[in-house]
Amino acid sequence: MDSRDLFEILVRDHIDSVRAFLLASLRDSVAAEDVLQETFLTAWRILDRYDRMLPFGPWVRGIAGKLVMNHRRRLGRSRVCYCDEDLLARIDEGFQRFARLAGDTFDEKLDALRGCLQQLSGPQREAIGLHYEHGLHCKEIGARLGIGFEAVKKHLQRGRAALQRCLDARLAEQEVA
Repeated sequence: MDSRDLFEILVRDHIDSVRAFLLASLRDSVAAEDVLQETFLTAWRILDRYDRMLPFGPWVRGIAGKLVMNHRRRLGRSRVCYCDEDLLARIDEGFQRFARLAGDTFDEKLDALRGCLQQLSGPQREAIGLHYEHGLHCKEIGARLGIGFEAVKKHLQRGRAALQRCLDARLAEQEVA
């Protein structure tokens, strides 16, 4: 298999997870798409440095993380990017744990997350959806749901914690099986 064929397969297998990584890092869908394209262009240019014995996901997310930091430096502190290198490393650790979930594709792995979302209370699920799927901030979510800013923060905090526990439990079940 030549490098181009290999790269096309790797892009197809990892583009959704890198997009999710960038959205978690930037919270601006336009900037995330720009950095996504730049990530895979950079990966193509330096593909000869990729060690095929190592997983591609962490390598390409490492490229994306460096590009996020470059993006942040260009913009300075703004609403677009709240990240630093430590936060990017923690996000990547989450993606590495997520990659261990059952399923061959990113979408199949998302089924575990979708199942966990269904277990959340209604307000937690609504707040999580409005924040992560629609990109709304706490004040906007509060206005839409008719609740206060602090209540939205609590729904998000408790919802994220419940999702983490649920996904950790699913990983533990897999490891036992």
